[in-house]
Amino acid sequence: MVWDRLSFPEFSPNCNSLLRRHLSEDLFINLMEIATESGFSFAQAINSGIVNQDSSVGVYAGDAESYSLFSSLFNPIIEDYHNFSESDIHRSNFNTESLSAPNPDPNSQYILSTRIRVGRNIVDMPLGPAISREQRNLIESQIVKSLSCLNGDLSGTYYPLLDMKETIRNQLIDDHFLFKAGDRFLDAAGLNRDWPEGRGIFHNFARTFLVWVNEEDQLRIISMQQGGDIEAVFDRLVVATREIEKTVSFLFDQRLGYLTSCPTNLGTAMRASVHICLPKLSLNLSAFKKITDLHHLQIRGIHGEHSESESGIFDISNRRRLGVTEVECVQGMYDGVVALIKKEKELE
Repeated sequence: MVWDRLSFPEFSPNCNSLLRRHLSEDLFINLMEIATESGFSFAQAINSGIVNQDSSVGVYAGDAESYSLFSSLFNPIIEDYHNFSESDIHRSNFNTESLSAPNPDPNSQYILSTRIRVGRNIVDMPLGPAISREQRNLIESQIVKSLSCLNGDLSGTYYPLLDMKETIRNQLIDDHFLFKAGDRFLDAAGLNRDWPEGRGIFHNFARTFLVWVNEEDQLRIISMQQGGDIEAVFDRLVVATREIEKTVSFLFDQRLGYLTSCPTNLGTAMRASVHICLPKLSLNLSAFKKITDLHHLQIRGIHGEHSESESGIFDISNRRRLGVTEVECVQGMYDGVVALIKKEKELE
């Protein structure tokens, strides 16, 4: 869609985004000429949701100030998505001892793999949609220096995307590690500028720990492994995140938790997920969705957001991130997975 950024946007009848639901003409007029100190405008904040009218949310923040300066739009969207009001305060619990999640599938009959990640951004820097090339490169060097200090099971190698060797690129693609440009939602938000400069991937030698540098957020810290040992994956993530935070200061807000470019990731900025094979349950979507709705879970295809399932395999993850703790995110995902496996066995 072509939009001149000066007039109130037209939304298609099929658009169901939170942007469309909460953006009024009066609100647009009040905010259209406003920009943050880093130069991020209201038009930039809503551009992705206007260009891509199949967006579910449709807004991105360019810096910490976006959440206060554009709060008349962001707060209703945050409340709608997270059920988190303006008077609520985010809570955090990153204590591994608080989690009770023994492997629900020790024979790996259903769970193919487990992955838990958190998004983090650096203090005193704009977020990805507003960052300059120089700032992005500075962040990359700062993060790489921090990652080089990791040792033991977390030690590994950093691979910059710029001028990456073809052999390394192919290997990272085969391992499903490599992130790439081309996502139209991120592109319209300004997150693909200067690609691929200032971006890269770190992974440990065991390939169970991964860090994406300057993708949607400045860090995506990821713990993963085959099978359903959710406790082990969470424990590794906690250790790694705490180690990185010893040398890198993360952007945190007392009310909204860890600040991210997309408001769906606020709070814990955590996505705890499994790839799980549910061929019988996939034929009974009402029963499937009843369980995931009860446990606040999101169903995605095997290749993540905007993809389809293959051979009855789904990506199941927590939907709630703000107003719940990290442990609650993982515990909810675990409890839902246990219920899904139980139902699949009944259908067998």
